[in-house]
Amino acid sequence: MTSSSDRSPAVDVHAPKSYEIRTYGCQMNVHDSERLAGLLEEAGYVRAPEGSDGDADVVVFNTCAVRENADNRLYGNLGRLAPRKASRPGMQIAVGGCLAQKDRDTIVKKAPWVDVVFGTHNIGKLPVLLERARVQEEAQVEIAESLEAFPSTLPTRRESAYAAWVSISVGCNNTCTFCIVPALRGKEKDRRPGEILAEVEALVAEGVSEITLLGQNVNAYGSDIGDREAFSKLLRACGTIEGLERVRFTSPHPRDFTDDVIAAMAETPNVMPQLHMPLQSGSDTVLKAMRRSYRQSRYLDIIRKVREAIPHAAITTDIIVGFPGETEEDFEETLHVVREARFAQAFTFQYSKRPGTPAATMENQIPKEVVQARYERLVALQEEISWEENKKQVGRTLELMVAEGEGRKDDTTHRLSGRAADNRLVHFTKPDQEVRPGDVVTVEVTYAAPHHLLAEGPVLDVRRTRAGDAWEKRNAEKAAKPAGVLLGLPKIGAPAPLPVATSGCGCD
Repeated sequence: MTSSSDRSPAVDVHAPKSYEIRTYGCQMNVHDSERLAGLLEEAGYVRAPEGSDGDADVVVFNTCAVRENADNRLYGNLGRLAPRKASRPGMQIAVGGCLAQKDRDTIVKKAPWVDVVFGTHNIGKLPVLLERARVQEEAQVEIAESLEAFPSTLPTRRESAYAAWVSISVGCNNTCTFCIVPALRGKEKDRRPGEILAEVEALVAEGVSEITLLGQNVNAYGSDIGDREAFSKLLRACGTIEGLERVRFTSPHPRDFTDDVIAAMAETPNVMPQLHMPLQSGSDTVLKAMRRSYRQSRYLDIIRKVREAIPHAAITTDIIVGFPGETEEDFEETLHVVREARFAQAFTFQYSKRPGTPAATMENQIPKEVVQARYERLVALQEEISWEENKKQVGRTLELMVAEGEGRKDDTTHRLSGRAADNRLVHFTKPDQEVRPGDVVTVEVTYAAPHHLLAEGPVLDVRRTRAGDAWEKRNAEKAAKPAGVLLGLPKIGAPAPLPVATSGCGCD
């Protein structure tokens, strides 16, 4: 007879299972992960406590295939989870996203302890696939070749209570030689304007005050529904939604950036004076090899028109250094555009082969040491320009939307952080009165660094907002809930309502 002291600890079989999602890549993946979280919570799972680091009952990898070593990173992480899974019966691992769409059966062959592999077109199937893998006790690989349902129809657990991504399209019709995303996300498919605006209105009713319109090629919106001015009309329509204070969008393509969009930005008060316009290269020769359907003169003309219409606009960009065949003269052309455009910030990348793209097999791949040297020169130039442009902000009075988690040193410096209308990051002195994420403060800029601004004087004004109320409500609800548990079975019956939330691109 076994004594009570010999028995294993009791397991609460009615406790909900926990989940953890690890996200890699672009804003589109971030938003997809919000949907995956919503699907799992609707199915009865609870989010694992912060810092669980693989201790959840279900660990989901939402992958990116853009970088050359993306698969190495994934398999390294999967390998680290293998012994943990072996010691925890019932634990499941799922892999989704672009790398899953590309590699399919390869993932299970290389990591046979993975339970589910799903693609970019069928993220809504994750809970079903997890249950099927559990019942059948074998891996489930399901990769849809085309979109089964527009992702925005799926439940969503948004990461922010005051700012939200709103997807207006998925897929891309471009054929850039360095990018594999169109092959994995498919051709562009647009949502109907009424569906988009209904989602925005619902978010605002929940307390959201800032939205970012999201698409792989966001300003090509309308090509699927036959209206070339659909994107500018959508921006103007967002301007009529009461309570919506800030509208942003990412990422546009210079080919589709038309004058009607510039006019809509300039004439719609809640469309922010901020533009992310990917350059990739300043050389016409390299742009042609990239299959980028614009040239240097066209790009600089867009920048000129935006600055004329919106003088205080902050313009950011993406640049690739060391594309196959790039000469020193080609690189100098990129530096020329950087000097002319005077970007507020540039996201600079050293070219890396993307398996499955035409550029990966091109001749004249640039030696690593050459790419590194050019990259360092570009970064040094852009840092200088960013600092000069930020110094122009000193003395200006700015309205900031208070942000959560933007300032790593806020606690030690007794500061808070927020985003200006042009999306510049500003750290400001914490006022005596309570200020919540989503609230709006008015400050005077006193100091500029290359990547942020400081407002060291007293806050001039604090405006409490419905977005701040939504943040406060969400955190009160979160504090009232018990912490997620790491054992047990999914609960039975109707799931609890999703929390009020939001947060919030694509490839270009």
